[in-house]
Amino acid sequence: MVIANSNIIFVAGLGGIGLDTSREIVKSGPKNLVVLDRVDNPAAIAELKALNPKVTITFYPYDVTVPLAETKKLLKTIFDKLKTVDLLINGAGILDDNQIERTIAVNFTGTVNTTTAILDFWDKRKGGPGGVVANICSVTGFNSIYQVPVYSASKAAALSFTTSIAKLAHITGVTAYSINPGITKTVLVHKFNSWLGVEPRVAELLLEHPTQTTLQCAQNFVKAIEANQNGAIWKLDLGRLDAIEWTKHWDSGI
Repeated sequence: MVIANSNIIFVAGLGGIGLDTSREIVKSGPKNLVVLDRVDNPAAIAELKALNPKVTITFYPYDVTVPLAETKKLLKTIFDKLKTVDLLINGAGILDDNQIERTIAVNFTGTVNTTTAILDFWDKRKGGPGGVVANICSVTGFNSIYQVPVYSASKAAALSFTTSIAKLAHITGVTAYSINPGITKTVLVHKFNSWLGVEPRVAELLLEHPTQTTLQCAQNFVKAIEANQNGAIWKLDLGRLDAIEWTKHWDSGI
């Protein structure tokens, strides 16, 4: 996918990896970048607009945990304005295993619902043009950080969902791939709660090992977007972009 002159919706595009990725996307010159986030950040929006005045930046408040019908209503507003959308990036996420229900709601259900909602506008069975979904999952979807099993499981679920969506592309016209960052220096990992307090120092222990910056991650994110490979499982770790070959241990046969 060529970012230049495209219309992009970025869910949770104002925090952590999201903000640096939004910056890199804007530099690449899309026609429109629509940012959906739970908290408004006028300073960040102003910065994005200043980076490339040719890009139209629009912000809408959005909480991924709202009912599916509300998401469809918001997307209708966006589609009525833009007419077409080329790429949806689902980037919402929390890391707090004390908040079990919210972790699942944000990291998994929110990704499912936002993707499901946009199919109303993209599904070729309904006369739609198709589109591309990029879901931000995590390397913990490959192998868990076992001290945060709820977070890790929610990301594994999002990864599995994305892989399935990719395999349905011949039916829906919608392609998909997953972006799986390794440990990245963001507020998210500075301090967080383990499940049942099994390891109070989990954040500190993780940060004792090599990490990557949000800028490194964002730059590789843009490379993954431009590669536009349906079904790709991208690992963004230690400043590298690598395609993961998933080992098949079982097949439904259908």
